[in-house]
Amino acid sequence: MKDPADLHIPDTVRYDAEHEWISLKAPYRIGVSDFAQDQLGDITYVELPSVGAELAKGGEFGSLESIKSVSSLYAPADCAVAAVNSALEDEPGLVNTDPYGKGWLIEVTLKAPSQLDALMDAAAYKKHLA
Repeated sequence: MKDPADLHIPDTVRYDAEHEWISLKAPYRIGVSDFAQDQLGDITYVELPSVGAELAKGGEFGSLESIKSVSSLYAPADCAVAAVNSALEDEPGLVNTDPYGKGWLIEVTLKAPSQLDALMDAAAYKKHLA
Protein backbone atom coordinates (compact mmCIF):
# COMPACT_ATOMS: atom_id res chain seq x y z
CA MET A 1 0.00 0.00 0.00
CA LYS A 2 1.05 3.52 -0.73
CA ASP A 3 2.19 5.95 1.90
CA PRO A 4 -0.65 8.50 2.39
CA ALA A 5 1.71 11.26 1.20
CA ASP A 6 2.12 9.44 -2.12
CA LEU A 7 -1.60 9.23 -2.90
CA HIS A 8 -2.87 11.22 -5.88
CA ILE A 9 -5.79 13.34 -4.65
CA PRO A 10 -6.71 15.92 -7.31
CA ASP A 11 -8.77 19.00 -6.47
CA THR A 12 -10.66 18.79 -9.77
CA VAL A 13 -13.19 16.36 -8.29
CA ARG A 14 -15.18 16.00 -5.06
CA TYR A 15 -15.11 13.01 -2.72
CA ASP A 16 -17.58 11.17 -0.51
CA ALA A 17 -16.82 9.31 2.71
CA GLU A 18 -17.02 5.97 0.85
CA HIS A 19 -14.04 7.02 -1.35
CA GLU A 20 -15.94 7.65 -4.58
CA TRP A 21 -15.18 10.81 -6.53
CA ILE A 22 -17.31 12.81 -8.95
CA SER A 23 -16.18 15.40 -11.48
CA LEU A 24 -17.31 19.00 -11.05
CA LYS A 25 -18.59 19.59 -14.57
CA ALA A 26 -20.38 17.67 -17.30
CA PRO A 27 -19.90 15.01 -18.33
CA TYR A 28 -20.15 14.11 -14.65
CA ARG A 29 -18.00 11.04 -14.13
CA ILE A 30 -17.82 8.90 -11.01
CA GLY A 31 -14.89 6.72 -10.00
CA VAL A 32 -12.99 5.55 -6.94
CA SER A 33 -10.13 7.42 -5.33
CA ASP A 34 -6.48 6.48 -5.48
CA PHE A 35 -6.79 5.54 -1.79
CA ALA A 36 -9.68 3.13 -2.51
CA GLN A 37 -8.00 1.36 -5.41
CA ASP A 38 -4.78 1.10 -3.40
CA GLN A 39 -6.62 -0.48 -0.46
CA LEU A 40 -8.38 -3.00 -2.72
CA GLY A 41 -5.29 -4.15 -4.57
CA ASP A 42 -5.42 -5.52 -8.10
CA ILE A 43 -8.97 -5.10 -9.44
CA THR A 44 -10.07 -8.20 -11.35
CA TYR A 45 -13.74 -7.46 -12.07
CA VAL A 46 -16.02 -4.42 -12.19
CA GLU A 47 -19.83 -4.66 -11.86
CA LEU A 48 -21.63 -1.52 -13.04
CA PRO A 49 -25.30 -0.55 -13.48
CA SER A 50 -27.13 -0.33 -16.80
CA VAL A 51 -27.45 2.94 -18.70
CA GLY A 52 -30.65 4.61 -17.54
CA ALA A 53 -30.47 3.30 -13.99
CA GLU A 54 -31.61 5.82 -11.36
CA LEU A 55 -29.23 6.14 -8.41
CA ALA A 56 -29.98 7.68 -5.03
CA LYS A 57 -27.27 9.49 -3.07
CA GLY A 58 -25.59 6.92 -0.82
CA GLY A 59 -27.22 4.02 -2.68
CA GLU A 60 -25.20 1.06 -3.90
CA PHE A 61 -24.67 0.96 -7.66
CA GLY A 62 -22.13 -1.77 -8.28
CA SER A 63 -18.96 -3.37 -7.00
CA LEU A 64 -15.24 -3.79 -7.52
CA GLU A 65 -13.73 -7.22 -7.07
CA SER A 66 -10.07 -7.71 -6.29
CA ILE A 67 -7.88 -10.57 -5.22
CA LYS A 68 -8.39 -9.34 -1.63
CA SER A 69 -12.14 -8.65 -1.49
CA VAL A 70 -15.30 -7.29 -3.06
CA SER A 71 -16.14 -3.65 -2.37
CA SER A 72 -19.50 -1.99 -2.98
CA LEU A 73 -19.78 1.29 -4.89
CA TYR A 74 -22.03 4.11 -3.66
CA ALA A 75 -23.51 7.07 -5.53
CA PRO A 76 -22.18 10.42 -4.27
CA ALA A 77 -25.31 12.21 -5.52
CA ASP A 78 -28.81 11.59 -6.88
CA CYS A 79 -28.32 10.84 -10.57
CA ALA A 80 -29.14 8.75 -13.62
CA VAL A 81 -26.54 6.64 -15.41
CA ALA A 82 -25.78 8.11 -18.85
CA ALA A 83 -22.82 5.84 -19.77
CA VAL A 84 -20.64 3.10 -18.34
CA ASN A 85 -16.93 2.66 -18.96
CA SER A 86 -17.05 -0.43 -21.18
CA ALA A 87 -13.22 -0.52 -21.33
CA LEU A 88 -13.30 -1.91 -17.78
CA GLU A 89 -14.90 -5.15 -19.02
CA ASP A 90 -11.62 -6.15 -20.66
CA GLU A 91 -9.26 -4.06 -18.52
CA PRO A 92 -10.57 -3.73 -14.94
CA GLY A 93 -7.01 -2.84 -13.87
CA LEU A 94 -7.51 0.63 -15.38
CA VAL A 95 -9.13 1.48 -12.03
CA ASN A 96 -5.74 0.77 -10.42
CA THR A 97 -3.49 2.43 -12.97
CA ASP A 98 -5.56 5.54 -13.78
CA PRO A 99 -8.40 5.97 -11.25
CA TYR A 100 -9.15 9.59 -12.23
CA GLY A 101 -8.70 9.10 -15.98
CA LYS A 102 -9.24 5.93 -18.00
CA GLY A 103 -10.40 4.11 -14.86
CA TRP A 104 -13.62 6.14 -14.40
CA LEU A 105 -16.69 3.99 -13.74
CA ILE A 106 -19.87 5.75 -14.90
CA GLU A 107 -21.07 9.02 -16.40
CA VAL A 108 -24.23 10.44 -14.88
CA THR A 109 -26.82 13.15 -15.22
CA LEU A 110 -27.21 14.89 -11.87
CA LYS A 111 -30.68 15.47 -10.43
CA ALA A 112 -29.45 18.23 -8.10
CA PRO A 113 -25.97 19.56 -8.94
CA SER A 114 -26.04 21.47 -5.64
CA GLN A 115 -25.42 18.11 -3.89
CA LEU A 116 -21.79 18.40 -5.01
CA ASP A 117 -21.38 21.28 -2.53
CA ALA A 118 -21.78 18.84 0.37
CA LEU A 119 -18.92 16.60 -0.80
CA MET A 120 -15.28 16.93 0.28
CA ASP A 121 -12.67 18.85 -1.67
CA ALA A 122 -9.11 17.46 -1.82
CA ALA A 123 -8.02 19.11 1.44
CA ALA A 124 -11.03 17.81 3.36
CA TYR A 125 -10.60 14.34 1.84
CA LYS A 126 -6.94 14.25 2.92
CA LYS A 127 -8.07 15.08 6.49
CA HIS A 128 -10.73 12.35 6.23
CA LEU A 129 -8.01 9.82 5.36
CA ALA A 130 -5.77 10.87 8.25
